[in-house]
Amino acid sequence: MNQVEVCFSPPLFDLFAKKDSIVVVVDIFRATSAMVTAFQHGARSFIPVSTIKEALDYKAKGYLAGGERNGEIVKGFEFGNSPFAYMDERIKDQDIVLTTTNGTRAINIAKKGADTVLIGSFLNLQALADHLQTQGKDVIIFCAGWKDRFNMEDSLFAGALTNLLLTSGKFYSDCDSANASSLVYRTGRKNLMTFLKTCSHRKRLAHLNLEKDVEYCLQRDVTDVIPVLKDGKLVRLTD
Repeated sequence: MNQVEVCFSPPLFDLFAKKDSIVVVVDIFRATSAMVTAFQHGARSFIPVSTIKEALDYKAKGYLAGGERNGEIVKGFEFGNSPFAYMDERIKDQDIVLTTTNGTRAINIAKKGADTVLIGSFLNLQALADHLQTQGKDVIIFCAGWKDRFNMEDSLFAGALTNLLLTSGKFYSDCDSANASSLVYRTGRKNLMTFLKTCSHRKRLAHLNLEKDVEYCLQRDVTDVIPVLKDGKLVRLTD
């Protein structure tokens, strides 16, 4: 039986990293939700970079570029990290470079300490759980958080995925953070929007008139797309 653990923020990841594990990176509001949406709408790949300079270097080579800082699109970039931006026909069959406040940094941290890095969101929750149950590996759910701090929405997702893995009978957990996130999800699952009404990042996005994004990102099982990191690029997982 394999173990599921939850890492609540990037500074803690070294305490969880195991080379033979699968790491699921999650940044619900909004990077990983946007990535899943983009692949659903035909994007070929994402190159996740940690800095705006790196993204600009790719943009200068002709790549489409997404850039977000503090919830807002970076000036001069085609996209921010709103899922709705990645429903655009322009992304079809394109390679996109992306840098965000939290999510892309977490991906680049994860790749140094895992066998496989996958991208999670509520949008692909069931498909992700089903896939993980077939892999026979320990799972670390890695919450991108907000500027190295705990956040509620990523932890809520971690609890949802933890619940699915534990109830499959193929996983166990003696990890307090996994058990805590599971409890958080069970408490709030009947109405995620209401449960997150005092969440700091929801408030931050509301001030930017992005409540529509929040509602979209909390939809469950919209797609079976699972992005996976291969050779520095996120691509669509295929069987």
